[in-house]
Amino acid sequence: MTNKKKVTPINSSSNTLQIKQEKGKTKERQFAEIALSPITLNGFTTSIFTKNQMGETDLTETISVMRDLVSKVNAGDLNEMEATLTSQTVSLNAIFNELARRAALNIGTHMQATEGYMRLALKAQSQCARTIEVLAGMKNPPVVFAKQANISHGHQQVNNGNNQTNMHARMEKTINQPNEQLEVNNGSKTMDGGATQTTIPEDKAMATMAK
Repeated sequence: MTNKKKVTPINSSSNTLQIKQEKGKTKERQFAEIALSPITLNGFTTSIFTKNQMGETDLTETISVMRDLVSKVNAGDLNEMEATLTSQTVSLNAIFNELARRAALNIGTHMQATEGYMRLALKAQSQCARTIEVLAGMKNPPVVFAKQANISHGHQQVNNGNNQTNMHARMEKTINQPNEQLEVNNGSKTMDGGATQTTIPEDKAMATMAK
């Protein structure tokens, strides 16, 4: 009899992510890329939050579906995103109405409960309106009006050298002004202090009487 080789069964648990070894990458590198991938992380999160509602889903297939959705968006197909926002709008509207109903049931008897329910209802209403706004923006993107800059296509010459020369000349003139005043004082020339002085002529008659 020929001995058959034992085949190690692949772990088919729905909670186990099946990974294929890629050529040219070490296991450590591949595991790190998968662990940090937003598709993988959100696939885990989705499988956890949908477990109680839809039952347990296969983790590998969940991440595969998530990867397909991301590829569609990257290619410009936003149909799935529009469907998500539209469905969430309906759900938020249902949440608003249920919370508003509970608030109405407590009016007059439990005002604190009424206030709490109404506050949550209005939050759901606000989020619903915001979701509709985002959806409308996706369907009808706003038109951007950009002003056209008047740029000459001809040759332009900027005389940076002349401007710098003029600037240095003005600076030197400003600096040399105090020096010129000092030179006048050192040369024993009379400085004009601001007011004009008038020379008083000598009165010869008064001088004779004084003698």
